[in-house]
Amino acid sequence: MESGAAAAGGLGGARFPFPYTPYLIQERFMAALYGALEAGRVGIFESPTGTEEQIRRKKREDRLEKIRHNVQLKYAAKRKRSEEDETKHLLQLSKEVLSEGAGVDVLEQLDHNEEELILAEYESDEEKKVVSGLEEDDDDLEEEHVTKIYYCSRTHSQLSQFVREVQKSPFGKDTRLVSLGSRQNLCVNEEVRRLGALSLINDRCMEMQKNKHEKKSDGESEGKKRRASRTVCPFYSYEQMQFLRDEVLVEVKDIEQLVALGRETKACPYYGSRYAIPAAQLVVLPYQMLLHEPTRSAAGIKLKDQVVIIDEAHNLIDTITCIHSVEVSGSQLCCAHSQLLQYMERYRKRLKAKNLMYIKQILYLLERFVAMLGGNVNQNPSCQAVSQTGTVLKSINDFLFQSQIDNINLFKVQRYCEKSLISRKLFGFVERYGGPATAVKTNKENQKLGGLQNFLLTLQQGSDKEGAPQIPAMEAANDQLQTASPLMQIEGFLSALTNANQDGRVILSRQGTVGQSSLKFLLLNPAVHFAKVVEECRAVIIAGGTMQPVADFREQLLSCAGVDPARVVEFSCGHVIPPENILPIILCSGPSNQQLEFTYQTRDLPQMMDETGRILCNLCNVVPGGVVCFFPSYEYEKQVYAHWEKTGLLTRLATKKKIFQEPKKANQVEQVLVEYAKCIKRCSQAGGQMTGALLLSVVGGKMSEGINFSDDLGRCVIMVGMPYPNIKSPELQEKMTWLDKTMPRAAGQAPSRVLIENLCMKAVNQSIGRAIRHQKDFASILLLDHRYARPAIFNKLPQWIRERTQVKPAFGSAFAELRKVRTCILCTATKTVSHCTHPYFSQTFTLE
Repeated sequence: MESGAAAAGGLGGARFPFPYTPYLIQERFMAALYGALEAGRVGIFESPTGTEEQIRRKKREDRLEKIRHNVQLKYAAKRKRSEEDETKHLLQLSKEVLSEGAGVDVLEQLDHNEEELILAEYESDEEKKVVSGLEEDDDDLEEEHVTKIYYCSRTHSQLSQFVREVQKSPFGKDTRLVSLGSRQNLCVNEEVRRLGALSLINDRCMEMQKNKHEKKSDGESEGKKRRASRTVCPFYSYEQMQFLRDEVLVEVKDIEQLVALGRETKACPYYGSRYAIPAAQLVVLPYQMLLHEPTRSAAGIKLKDQVVIIDEAHNLIDTITCIHSVEVSGSQLCCAHSQLLQYMERYRKRLKAKNLMYIKQILYLLERFVAMLGGNVNQNPSCQAVSQTGTVLKSINDFLFQSQIDNINLFKVQRYCEKSLISRKLFGFVERYGGPATAVKTNKENQKLGGLQNFLLTLQQGSDKEGAPQIPAMEAANDQLQTASPLMQIEGFLSALTNANQDGRVILSRQGTVGQSSLKFLLLNPAVHFAKVVEECRAVIIAGGTMQPVADFREQLLSCAGVDPARVVEFSCGHVIPPENILPIILCSGPSNQQLEFTYQTRDLPQMMDETGRILCNLCNVVPGGVVCFFPSYEYEKQVYAHWEKTGLLTRLATKKKIFQEPKKANQVEQVLVEYAKCIKRCSQAGGQMTGALLLSVVGGKMSEGINFSDDLGRCVIMVGMPYPNIKSPELQEKMTWLDKTMPRAAGQAPSRVLIENLCMKAVNQSIGRAIRHQKDFASILLLDHRYARPAIFNKLPQWIRERTQVKPAFGSAFAELRKVRTCILCTATKTVSHCTHPYFSQTFTLE
């Protein structure tokens, strides 16, 4: 093992360059990771020492991949230009065929701008032929991908932090890195950006791309007034995007720098960055983009023989489940049916038989879906009351049979929607004819279009709450049309129904009216969507600071995905802090000997809330700086706060700590944190009776993940009770039933029981890990519930916390330990000072 001045670490002959002298556990982490990558393993890696080692490992892998293979690139221009030529060819072919098949009088009814709304002739897989030879060399036109690493994390801020570390690393100047993101993050067209919602931005971007294909023929209709939405995006320039691509590959840039470069070069960062993927050695992206196959494919991401690293992966299973679970409301179903029916009536004579057949199938599907909710597609969903309210879960097959759509091939319908772009055509149609200001030539079909406008208007007005100010008719209709085409959401639901019967359930939620009711597909087996990732990749690393309990990853994800257990490697390293810098305590009873057990039945009792308050009062007397207290839910935190306010306990707490509450709104979190930090700093500088601040937070809330309460911001973290999920939830009950049927019992426990405990402990581990963030940090952790001492629960704490945890049956001994250890910690931290003057040492405290 070598480490030291050279800032390089190594174990077992491998050397790992670091920009600083590494810790021994970091060297071990790197050695284990290196071995997993070389052997093509699937690794579950846990390292609680912050993001440093997770960042360094990527540099080593970059080195591996650069040496491994650097192939000659082909320009993406060939493929792009071929796609444009094919689009023009199909459009022209459609016009010619339609001209032959329909009378001149019919063609004259449509102006130039309306031609693009008509579906091109569709050929199914059985009938598909090569068009003008464009498809036969499709693979040859694509750039070859060099071997690369796909590094994924949860948020763009975490990815930007990682990229900044790459820039500072020894590999920063030699690494070809590209950052990917959504249009919402990368779009530089202000007209599109101000739409706000991701779905609207996506729709407008696609519309502008379509307009570019017809730009050359705009001269024919020069005299016609074009709407703003028909403009071509000035940033969608192939030459400029190629220039941006080259700039990205020359120098490492994060998302913010990529956007700034896009504005400077007048090039689209969203598409420019995607052109850079084949040549990149390191691709940085949100893991939602990698885990969803259609999104992955659309972005040009190829996983064959590549390395994937998923960081912050503690909620990976939930993320995969959420990505592939889709919900559609009754209003969306009725709206899509009305739009599609009007579209078909308008262009019936221009559509080929195959298109009409699929449109009729989709209309029938929508009709049956609404019927399953107890409604009728021909009536306003906001005015249709549901006779039998409640939630019903059905298997996929039962839902298909009961809705009488089992005779329809959903795979073909799904492919038709994907290839024909019918939802985009429909969006353009609604945008054109939905607004009252749009003039339409008078004919038989156009008279029917009034129904679409009126229907959308009634949908908007019907959803207004009583007493709310009424929106003017024109505004209401336009607002409704600003939403994305509901058919896009419904396509996701149709796609979900093609899952295997055992892998998902359909939830029928009938609430009040048909418009308020919904159909939701719930994915039960996330492994089916993760299987392709682990099959194609050379190696997959699932990593995070807190991965315990890891049984879920092994059993629900990897085992069900068909991964050979011999291919799976687990690694968990300790923390860099000395053992004396952390004091985890499981507290079984409070100052008045009240047993601490915060079950749903007991936690609302006044004596339990009083006891919690007394514990906090005592702790705030001895703990300097910040104290963070986590509650199981927002509702319980509010209830306890109101009780303390009523009993006067809140006033007593406020004499020692200024009290802050976690806001529900995300845009208020930063302001609360800034005020919290300012208060702690002010108190530490001024001295006096008030010694800091108390932050009341919520498990699973905005502050339980991604927020670092380092140093004085979090000298004590308190967990009130055990945040078990709501087992009455139909979704959770179905998941539990599915696990009991498909998974073996573990250590005598039913898989459903293990799931509940794991969900609880994952949330706990994320929350209590907020305090210790670096080697010289110190904090105490208090778990307020005697159930934490049970072996099944205790063993699910992170190893570095578990091995230092003390179980205290009585509060007195816990309080004494806290004072004693805290004294040692502060003396150690200030050992260069001849005497301690901290307020902590200058006061005498007694139990309250």
